[in-house]
Amino acid sequence: MVKIATQDFHPVDHISFASNHPGPNNRAFESFITMQNPAPGKEGETKQQQLWPVHCVADTAGASIVLEIEADKIDLHVKKGMDKRVEMYSAFTDAFGNNDCATTKGVNVDLAAALAERKVSDVFVVGVAGDYCVKYTAIDAAERGFKTWVIEEGTKCVVPELGWAKAKAEMETHDVKVIAAAGPELARVRAQG
Repeated sequence: MVKIATQDFHPVDHISFASNHPGPNNRAFESFITMQNPAPGKEGETKQQQLWPVHCVADTAGASIVLEIEADKIDLHVKKGMDKRVEMYSAFTDAFGNNDCATTKGVNVDLAAALAERKVSDVFVVGVAGDYCVKYTAIDAAERGFKTWVIEEGTKCVVPELGWAKAKAEMETHDVKVIAAAGPELARVRAQG
């Protein structure tokens, strides 16, 4: 069993922070900006990006793993969202699907390669936000061939009811299973130690 923690680890001038854009269309949770793909040769590719409050700024308490998690028992720490030019909800890729750590520098670990190296077959995902980072990480894991599970009780959303309902429906179309903590899938993992 491999325990992996992911952390948003944003620079203070990250593109998703509403305060980094001029008003009046810079309201967190409401406003959108046009973001360009930072990968070489793909600069003309754009996406709409929702703006967020400042959060998880690198090397601040807001980017730290909560004390209730036993950090000394984590095998791999994945810091993501480090490229100021692009949003990164998934621990595998940025919003454009770039996963080259050296090119965009948005993440410190190639998670797919790290899982393959450790011969991982099943990925269980928990955390925040269920309708963003959890959803995209789970979908990317499934698309890379891992049997993927999201533990419902271990997930919280930005938009609790509607956001979670939409996220579950989208994950289902990618063969991601949403399970209960007391279900047989986790019992099998617990039995492995």
